[in-house]
Amino acid sequence: MTTPHGPAHGPALARLLDATADAVQAVRGGRSLTDVLARVPAELRPGVQALSFHALRWLGSAQVLREQLAPKAPPPPVDALLLVALALMWPTGTQDSPPPYAEHTLVDQAVAAMRQRAPAAANFANAVLRRFGRERDALVAAVKHAPLGAFNHPLWWIERLKLDWPAQWQALLLAANHRPPMTLRVNARRGTGTAYVQRLAALGRGARLLDDPPGPQAPALGRGQAVVLDEPCPVTALHGFAEGEVSVQDAAAQRAAPLLLAPPGAEPLPAGARVLDACAAPGGKTAHLLELAELDVLALDSDPVRLARVQDTLNRLQLKAELKAGDARQPRTWWDGRPFDAILLDAPCTASGIVRRHPDVRWLRRADDVHALATIQAEILDALWPLLRPGGRLLYATCSVFRAEGSHQIDAFMQRPRSGSPRRDDASPGHLLPTPDNASKGVSGHGAMPQDGFFYELIHKT
Repeated sequence: MTTPHGPAHGPALARLLDATADAVQAVRGGRSLTDVLARVPAELRPGVQALSFHALRWLGSAQVLREQLAPKAPPPPVDALLLVALALMWPTGTQDSPPPYAEHTLVDQAVAAMRQRAPAAANFANAVLRRFGRERDALVAAVKHAPLGAFNHPLWWIERLKLDWPAQWQALLLAANHRPPMTLRVNARRGTGTAYVQRLAALGRGARLLDDPPGPQAPALGRGQAVVLDEPCPVTALHGFAEGEVSVQDAAAQRAAPLLLAPPGAEPLPAGARVLDACAAPGGKTAHLLELAELDVLALDSDPVRLARVQDTLNRLQLKAELKAGDARQPRTWWDGRPFDAILLDAPCTASGIVRRHPDVRWLRRADDVHALATIQAEILDALWPLLRPGGRLLYATCSVFRAEGSHQIDAFMQRPRSGSPRRDDASPGHLLPTPDNASKGVSGHGAMPQDGFFYELIHKT
């Protein structure tokens, strides 16, 4: 609920708009939204996060619209607030992302924020916003003729998706502007998804058990643990979260552990198997492995700060693993010489598959990042393969929809000469695309796709 001055019982909307403009300006300058939000005052942070997410999802339309209304770009602080206001006024056309404020309220508070931010630009902002209100239909039609305005992604991103997915590229781009559902992983050591959904219902919170991947090629291990909430909520409000009964993890990410531990047609990993989780932070997949089996897990990450988050996750879930900080490309600096039975490589990538959750990613990435990250992925693959025992298996994963970081990466790996012949597993799902065609029936959340974009390839060492 809102008042003429912003959310009821919350900060004035003008303050939120000003702080949101700072956040958007920082992202346009190359800073991660996560880092920016961490520095926002606590009382403003929830509102600024919600408004920033909305503004960044529709930033392309707002940019083209501002160019129509004011061809000469104003100073960055003024431009950032204008873009935020225009994005919030934009008719999104999606049920899960309606404009969050009445237009007259938004214009009034945006002009008030501009008076504090850049007093000389207040009348200019008022004129621009009110002109959009008067000429909305014609301006929206003009904006949608530009790819940036129609799809809200950089042009290089659009062109890459056209090449990679000629039949699905538009659906991928449009899906990225839907709010993602909040998906949970019920700790298999503590209960089932069905029981947790029933418990939530008794507490008045709607949720559904997410359908398992169909068919004989879907791993049986870990089924029935994914739960989708009807409406997102803070983790502190989740029953049993602090006690380790449940974690937040997207449905696509929940496929990793079962696929590595017990792929269809292969022997499950035995108790005590030695497993490497390379690039492990923030620890969701590490924890999932340990929830499903008794394993000797080494969780590796190059960033000691992020590695601390893995330990925090394991502590909450009352699980244990060995943690090491090290570069996966340089095993000599951290490996003790004992081969691994299985390796999970959740490789660093563009994160192009999770832009619904991280709408700043599309504006932070550059075209040459894809090649640079693909090079790192290949180096890690080549470095870790010799650490796998004969008969072992490696699961390569990225949260990307770009083929350079998925199928093309594995094609190249399979063609390079190496000891221990690699063999692809037919159970590998390959590219998982977050489009309506892949939405699970019966999942609420205003039609939002229930999984992120991912790539999985399971490779056996013969």
